[in-house]
Amino acid sequence: MSIYVDENTRVVVQGITGQEGRFHARQCMDYGTPVVAGVTPGKGGQEVEGVPVYNTVAEAAKETGANCSLIFVPPTLAADAILEAADAGMETVVTITEGIPVLDMIRVKTHLRDSTTRLIGPNCPGIISPGRCKVGIMPGPIHKPGGPVGVVSRSGTLTYEVVDQLTKQGIGQSTCIGIGGDPVNGTSFLDVLDAFERDPETAAVLMVGEIGGDAEERAAEYAASHMRKPVVGFVAGLTAPPGRRMGHAGAVVSGGSGTARGKIEAMRENGVAVCEDLGRLGSCCAEAFSKVI
Repeated sequence: MSIYVDENTRVVVQGITGQEGRFHARQCMDYGTPVVAGVTPGKGGQEVEGVPVYNTVAEAAKETGANCSLIFVPPTLAADAILEAADAGMETVVTITEGIPVLDMIRVKTHLRDSTTRLIGPNCPGIISPGRCKVGIMPGPIHKPGGPVGVVSRSGTLTYEVVDQLTKQGIGQSTCIGIGGDPVNGTSFLDVLDAFERDPETAAVLMVGEIGGDAEERAAEYAASHMRKPVVGFVAGLTAPPGRRMGHAGAVVSGGSGTARGKIEAMRENGVAVCEDLGRLGSCCAEAFSKVI
C-alpha cells in the first residue's frame, strides 16, 4: 500500500481552466491518475483536456465520485478553495499554491481541526505513489515504482533531486510527499513519519528538511521514540546567513534557532543517520538502508 493516495484516488482539479491547472491535470492523467473533474466557478459545463468542469467541488464530487482535490487557485482565493474542498468531503486536499497569506492559513487550520480532510501543502509539489497515482507537479519519470523507501521533504526541488538519486541507485519509493515550506501548513513531518511507520510497504524513510522553525527537531525526537524503521536525514541551508529568508517563507533563521547545524545535531542525537553532502544522499541511503531494502 501507499500513504494518502493510491490507484483508487479520484482527483478534482480546482483551477483547471487556468494555464497551470490545465497543464498539470494533463500530466497527472498521462501518469495514469484518474482526474475525473475540474472546478472553476462560473465555467461549469465546459471541458478541459476531456475533463468535465463544474462550478463547485460539491457538484463535482456528487457527479464523479472525486475524493481528492488538487488546487491551482491564486493565493488570495486559495484558502476558500481549501475550505470548499473540505466541506465537500474531500479526503485529501493537495494545495500547490504559493504565497497564501498566513492569516488565511490560520483560518484554514482552525477549520480543519474538526474535519476528516487531510491537507497537503500549501506551497508544495504534492504527493506521488510511484506507478499508482500522481497528485501534483513532480516529474513522474524520475520515480521508481514498487520500492521500500518513503520520502518526505519541505522542499519541492530537493524532493526531485533526492528521488532521482534514489532511482539511480536502483532504490524504488513507496510514496514521496512534499509537505511545503510555508510557516503554516497542513500535513507535518510527524504525520508522515507516523504514516510511513504504519505502512507495511515502507521499510525506510528519507527526510529532507531545511532551515527555519523546529519541525526537523521534533521529527527527530518522534523518530527516536516511535519508529522502528531507519531514517536518513538531510538539512538544506548550512551556509544560510541568520535573518535572511532562503527560498521558502518558513526558511528563516532567527537568532540561534532554526539553524541547519542545530537540526543536524538534533537528528544525530536521536539516532537519525545524517548525510551532509547532497550529492551523496542517494549512496548514503543505499548504505544506511542496506539491511532493510
